[in-house]
Amino acid sequence: MNIFSIASPDATPQARLAGEARDWLILLTSGRATVADARALRQWCGQSPEHARAFEQAKALWHQVQPAAAALQAPRHFGRRALLGGAIAASAGFLLVRATVPGGFSGLGADYVTEVGEQRRVDLADGISLELNTQTRLSRRPSSDGGEGLELLSGEIDVQGRGVRAIGIQAGSGRISAARARFNLRYIDQSVCATCLEGVVQVDVQGQRFRLEPGMQLTYDPSRVGTPRTADVQAAIAWRDQVLVFNDATLASVIDEINRYRPGMLLLLNRELGQRKVQARFRLDQLAGVALLIRDAYGARCTELPGGVVVLS
Repeated sequence: MNIFSIASPDATPQARLAGEARDWLILLTSGRATVADARALRQWCGQSPEHARAFEQAKALWHQVQPAAAALQAPRHFGRRALLGGAIAASAGFLLVRATVPGGFSGLGADYVTEVGEQRRVDLADGISLELNTQTRLSRRPSSDGGEGLELLSGEIDVQGRGVRAIGIQAGSGRISAARARFNLRYIDQSVCATCLEGVVQVDVQGQRFRLEPGMQLTYDPSRVGTPRTADVQAAIAWRDQVLVFNDATLASVIDEINRYRPGMLLLLNRELGQRKVQARFRLDQLAGVALLIRDAYGARCTELPGGVVVLS
């Protein structure tokens, strides 16, 4: 079965792979590709040496043959349903159901929005202030306790409350609430991380209640709820100072995080390299050249594509 395009039933396996590789290339350079798409492509390339070779050949074709590159950029007739099929085929159980904005379909109607690389301050009533990080979607929601009610649909916020009224924020399956406190709340790829910075923060999730004091952190997702632990506070809030800090993180996760701030996309196709552990500190204004830093530090091969896409292999 062809993943993206409608191909002749007589097409050879090599021809089908070549067509799929070209369609991945078109998606990457369309400006619509997301971190989830990058992961799906990594999985597609990892299915076999033939898959990886087909993508390498598609990149070479793009650069070496200008008429062919122009043809690749022409509209192709494959729809969202076909793209979903590609992601599912790339990894059984990998369901790519999303809109083209963070937070999925619900993110389209968010009350507060930041785009790639944008940070924004929002002041609410009763002394509550919010700092929104890049690619954040946040909406107002009625609160049953009479306090300020919000829902974090996707992204990251720094919340500070100086008044007597509590603020409650829904994030995934949990609710985070506090009064006269400051906390950082991150909701990326269905995983929530709440870090208490000042005061006391309460987290109610899946029938459990947790109390977080300064320096404590709790993570949860649809399948599990962690236990409160000591946080790396400086790393958690470094974005407020226009810095990203990575301590013992895999290079793959570092690149995924950088992609949240950087226009275009860094795509790492070397699985072994992606597992390398990283200690790094990047200023946000350095991210335009971060692909070259990775190339120099790890010996990765860089291929630049239109739309700010850089393939690292």
